[in-house]
Amino acid sequence: MSQQSDNNSGIINALSAYAMWGLAPLYFKLLDQVSAPEILVHRIIWSCALLVIIVLAMGNWRKVQRIVGDAKMLAWLLLTALILGANWLIFIWAINNGNILEASLGYFINPLFSVALGMIFLGERLRKWQTIAVLLAFIGVVIQLFNVGSIPVIALSLAGTFGIYGLLRKKLMVESVPGLLIESALMLPLAIVYWLFFMDTPSSDMFANETSLNITLIAAGLVTTAPLLCFTAAAKRLSLAALGFFQYLGPTIMFILATVLYNEALIIEKLITFVFIWAAIVIYSWDSMRKLKQAKLALKH
Repeated sequence: MSQQSDNNSGIINALSAYAMWGLAPLYFKLLDQVSAPEILVHRIIWSCALLVIIVLAMGNWRKVQRIVGDAKMLAWLLLTALILGANWLIFIWAINNGNILEASLGYFINPLFSVALGMIFLGERLRKWQTIAVLLAFIGVVIQLFNVGSIPVIALSLAGTFGIYGLLRKKLMVESVPGLLIESALMLPLAIVYWLFFMDTPSSDMFANETSLNITLIAAGLVTTAPLLCFTAAAKRLSLAALGFFQYLGPTIMFILATVLYNEALIIEKLITFVFIWAAIVIYSWDSMRKLKQAKLALKH
């Protein structure tokens, strides 16, 4: 495969991954009669089953076995699994309770939050414009606190859990798909116990459900893994800097769905917060692009 076609393939996969993540609310809205914990149970079970098939098809089972044989690594993956499960639960609850706008805000904030985490825990130094971007995001959140009288808990929880998850997974250096399979497998016993002993709802008995509902519940596995596979393929073909420019597609789609399709109210105070976050993103993206161009020029010389 030529460099150009490889690059094009990376772009297509990146667009597909972030578009699917952005359109995820459409799927979860189909299950608004099902509680968030119950949807999470199905998401864990069916994504685990699908990931087993994918790992076997990719010939990566030995990688899974090596990780399973490392007790310390398993302990860390249990922690990341719990953080990921919390992120999934918060996201599902937000979508099905009319908080898509705040969920989109969380994923707009997430890259800037990750930059701050890198500075604190990885010793990464922020450039001047990166610092300004992070400060603008912080000011946007503070403005909502004073104008609306509430902290955007959902947004900060989503940004925080996903940012910390990404930080830990970066330090663990575990491949994406085998790692996600082990995380899902570690969550699986909790999901099964909850289903068998605590999930007393009209839809908990799949033998009594309509076929369409069962198909939708089982599709949680595909909704979980399909964008991840596209993201993994994109990450192999694109630089992190290039990949970073696509990450705002997901929350942008969520924002449009919330305001246009689901008619969530965008009051002026919340809009001001979004404007500050968007300004921060523009500055951060411009600075990243500028740095990338400088690095390319340095390589030429």
